[in-house]
Order: sequence, then C-alpha cells, then structure tokens
Amino acid sequence: MRRIAVLITILLFMAGAGASGQLNKAYFNYIGAVFLNDSKYESAIETLNILLRVDPDAYEAYFLRGVAKYNLDDLLGAEQDFTIAIQKNPVYTLAYRNRAITRSRLGNYDDALKDFQEAIDLRPDVSGAYFSRGVTYFLSQQFESAVEDFNQFLKYETKVADAYINRGLSYLHMKDTVKAYEDFDAAIRTNREDPRGYYFRGTLHLSRKDYEDALLDFDKSIQCDSTYVPPYFNRAIVYANTNRPVQAIGDFDRVLELDSTNSQTYFNRAIIRSQIGDYNRALEDYNMVARYSPGNVLLYYNRAHLYQQLGDLERAVADYNRAIELYPDFANAYLGRAGVKYALGDTRGSRSDHTVAERKIAEYRSKLNDSTFSIYADTSRRFNQLVAFESRMSRSQIGSPVEENAQVKLLPMFRFTLISPDSVPTSPRGRYRLRQLELFREELDNPYLTLTTAESDLPADTLLAYDRMLDEKIAMGRSEWHDLFLRGITQSQIKQYTSSVNTYTEAIDRNPTNAFLYINRATTRSEMIDFISSIDNSFQRLTIDSDPSSRLRNNSTRVYTYDEAIADLNKAAKLLPDFAHIYYNRGILLARSSRMPEAFEDFTRAIELYPDFAEAYFNRGLIQIYMKDTRKGCLDLSKAGELGMREAYEILKEYTLADD
Repeated sequence: MRRIAVLITILLFMAGAGASGQLNKAYFNYIGAVFLNDSKYESAIETLNILLRVDPDAYEAYFLRGVAKYNLDDLLGAEQDFTIAIQKNPVYTLAYRNRAITRSRLGNYDDALKDFQEAIDLRPDVSGAYFSRGVTYFLSQQFESAVEDFNQFLKYETKVADAYINRGLSYLHMKDTVKAYEDFDAAIRTNREDPRGYYFRGTLHLSRKDYEDALLDFDKSIQCDSTYVPPYFNRAIVYANTNRPVQAIGDFDRVLELDSTNSQTYFNRAIIRSQIGDYNRALEDYNMVARYSPGNVLLYYNRAHLYQQLGDLERAVADYNRAIELYPDFANAYLGRAGVKYALGDTRGSRSDHTVAERKIAEYRSKLNDSTFSIYADTSRRFNQLVAFESRMSRSQIGSPVEENAQVKLLPMFRFTLISPDSVPTSPRGRYRLRQLELFREELDNPYLTLTTAESDLPADTLLAYDRMLDEKIAMGRSEWHDLFLRGITQSQIKQYTSSVNTYTEAIDRNPTNAFLYINRATTRSEMIDFISSIDNSFQRLTIDSDPSSRLRNNSTRVYTYDEAIADLNKAAKLLPDFAHIYYNRGILLARSSRMPEAFEDFTRAIELYPDFAEAYFNRGLIQIYMKDTRKGCLDLSKAGELGMREAYEILKEYTLADD
C-alpha cells in the first residue's frame, strides 16, 4: 500500500505541474533517488519512467534508472541508460564512471578503461575513478597498471582497506610477495575488523608453510566474521599439515554448515578421516562427493582404496572400473584393480591389468614433454593429498553472458564418427556438398562413417568389438591408413584419447596430405584436453566473497592450451582451404583460447563457404554477444533459427531486452 500511495502522490503532483515543471522534474528525480537508497529498484524504475515520458531529455533520470537496472543485474539495460545519459550530457562524469563499472562487469574491459579515462580527464581529482579502474585493470590481468591506479587512489584516501588488499593481490600476481605482505599488513592496520586482510595475509603465510603465523591470522579472521568461509577452510589445511586432524575435521564441519554442497570439503574431510582410521565416516564423505561431483575420477580411485581397507573387494573393483571408465589412461587405477583381482583369485585379470598399467607408464615416460598427456598415468603422483582452496576469479562473477548462462554454450566441433545411418538427422538445409568430401567417403566405403557433431549411438560392446578387429588387422601388418583412421575413431569413442591421437598420427604419416585426418586428430586432442581439465578442476566450487576484485587466484592450477589442435586445423586449412567445417572447428578452439576476434573471422569464413551453415551462425552469434555486439549476435542467432536450429530461439529470449 505504501508503494501505491507514493505513486498516487506522484501522479497528483504531476497533474498540478503547470508552470512549475522544473520543480516537478527535480521532485521525480528525488523520489527515484529515495527508492534507490531504499533498494526499491523496480519502484525507482517505474517512477523514473514517468518522468522520462514527460521529459525525454532528463539525463539524470536515465542515469538513475541505469543505477537501478545495474542493481537488478540488468547490465545491458544499465549500459544503455548510462550511454543515453552521456549522449544528452557529454560531460557527465558519474555516467562515464558507472558505465565503465558496468562494462567491466560485462567483461568489456577495453571500453570500460576508455570510459574511466574520460571520467578521470573530466574530474582528475575524484579518487573513486582510480579505485574502480584499478579493479578493472586487475580483472583484465594488467596488474602493473592496477598497482599504479591503487597508488593514485591511496594518495587521496589512505584509510580504505580494500585498496591495500587489492593492491596486495596485484603484487601477488606479479610474484612480489614482500609488497603483497606489506599491503595485507596495511589493510589490517587500516581496518582491524575486516576479516579479509587477516585471511589474505594468512594465506600468504600458508603458501610459505609458516603454519603458526597462518593459524594466528585465520583465527583473527574468523573472530572478525564467524560466517566467512575461507579462513575455516584454510585453517583446516594448517591443522592437517601440523598433525591436528581433529581440529581440521572440526573446521571442515563448519565449512559444510555454511555450504552443505561443497564437494571439495567432503573430499578433504574424507582423506583426513581415512588417515585416522575413521573409515566408515570417510566412506560417507566420499559418497557425498559422488552426489555433488559424480564425474570426478579421484573420488572413485580413493573410495576403491578405502573399500579395500574395509575388505569390500567387489565394491573396490566396481570403483576402479568406474575410474578407468572415466579415464582409461589412469595407470594407478589399473595397478589398484590388479591387486584387488589378485586377492579375489582372478590371477589372469590381475596380470592383464598389470600389463596395461606398465604400458601406460611407459607411454607416460616417453611423453613427459607432451602437454596433452595425462598426469594420471604418473605413478609417482599422490592422489590422497588435500585439495587446496581454490579462489580464482570466475567469469560468471564478472557477468559474461556467454559463460554465465548454462544454456549459452558454443555448439561442439564436427568430426568423423561412427553412427547408425538411420539415426543421422536430416537437415532442412540439405546436404553439404564438397567433391573432396564425397571422394573421401567413397574411399572409406563405410556406411556408418558420418561427419557430425553428434555422439555415436552404437552400443559400447559393438564399438569395442570393432576396435579389437581393427587392432588385430593392424597388428598383422595388413592395414592401410584407412584402418588406422577408423581405429582412431573407435579409440576416441571409448575415451582412449592418447592411443587415438597416436593412431591418427600413424595414419597421417602414411597419408600426410589428407586434410580429414588432421581434422579428426584435432578434435580428439581437444576432447582430451577438455576431459583432463575437467578432472583437474573438478573441485572448484568454493568462492571467497561476492567481490571479484578481492579474490586470490591460485597460480598452481594447470593451464591447458589448444595449440596442437589448432596447428592440426591450420594444416588442414592449407590442404583443403574450401572446406567450411575446418574454419568452424578452429573458430571453436580460438574462442576457448579467448581469441574472440579470430574466432569471429573463422566462423565468418565458414559461412562464406557454406551460406546455410546454421551451426556457424549460432556460434558466431554467441561470439558477437560476448564481444558486446548483442544486436548483431541476435541477428546471427535469428538466422540459425531460420535455418532450423530451434535452440537458437531459447538463447534469443535471453537477449531480446538488449535490443529494446
């Protein structure tokens, strides 16, 4: 009723405006600001809309409405309103600054930095612009520039703990731990009630294995805010490393009180419970990990070992089977299963697993410099270590529309696979025609061979049987590159990625001018990297706080690149420059490598070669949305829908407001 009463008051005031229109304009702005201060953002927008219908040149109203939209997470709408405010008042400093902040959250760092420069040029004495630009430099990983801006801010404002923390994090990324420590120390002196200063200083102590100093800081951080999760987690790590398992478990308990779905914490608690012999409760924790991270190979490997200790050998075998199913290059899993099979009296199966493990280990040692080869074939690696707290800044916190929405994902790559002819989807666009492609299909003469983005629908036992037949033919020395190519496909489909890549390489050695062989090796390398990366990063659920500028990135995380896969597609493009799907596939890998302008060019080239290439329109549309050209992106998605891709319309629903 209060909201209705306020609106009635506004309407009455509007009705009696007469000659005092300017006073009414100020009143509407005032009421809009009141609603903003009360966090009643929708009411603020309704009020400001009334004013803008009467006075479409009221730039302050656009600015205030932009603030309201920003707080409702309508970032595109906010950017649009700040832009209109600037168009109507080109010297509106606050509008430049707020549009810069909005663009920063959208991941459009280049334009955000231009806006900050405009704001600073207009008002070089306003300190807040330096702080906000420092955050943008930090998020775009320009750490030296971030330090310069935080320095400038601190000349004006010496009592802001956030500035010291953010500058300290910038120094940390520059690997200057001395200056980082000094800044975290300064943040604590500036605000002794802020838990983050103690937390980050404690994390720095932890990285140096200064456990007692780290413990003091984590204690203090928790004392400042008993609901702040990170210090509990890292204090548990300290306790675990100083042989205090009971206290470590207590802190993990507290983390789970605050975040009951955090699989990383269940995993760590399971390890500690196993170490102290509390096997049944460790098993309960691993079961919780299975609920929240069912695709994690280490869960099944560790739980299998735990079942062994509990004497439940059948379940141990089942978990080793699952670990191997998820990642067939996991040598340790074969060794573990070999031991269990031997205990069960299956000596033949045990010997077979040992043989496979030895082969995996030999392959690993011969490919230590191959960045795509799995660390899970390394038998020297321990898999019962606590998973470190990972607090990377995520794009989803910045608000990238392409990565934030689970529906908005690039469509997969095309590759030759084996699929039932009956299940090949019919396209309303007709079949893609390229003479070399037709000749390749004729030469292989396999009715199941299809160029598609779809997964094979052949049963697993059929694929395995066909794979064994090809293996036997190759082993007898009666094979040609055709058989090697087909076995590369079957090996990839049963997730024997390393063997698949090696088999494709043998096929390429025998037929180095065939572009289609490079295409499939590229897609397999890409799938291999994605799978390994998903395993390595499977526990990254916990975040530090809602402010991405105050997050600490763990630089120990492995980085995977698609360089080898891209090189294969480069070679394919030289051999077959008119094949649209090469550019489509390369566009996907370039996008995953954050090379968006190049990805856009490749999707464009694919469309030029195949004007009805709906998948290329779809992916180019997403790339343009990511690069903030939402209108053109939506036009591409519309074209993809027109060409028969219904999922494009689901994406368009998310972005129609950007065109209003």
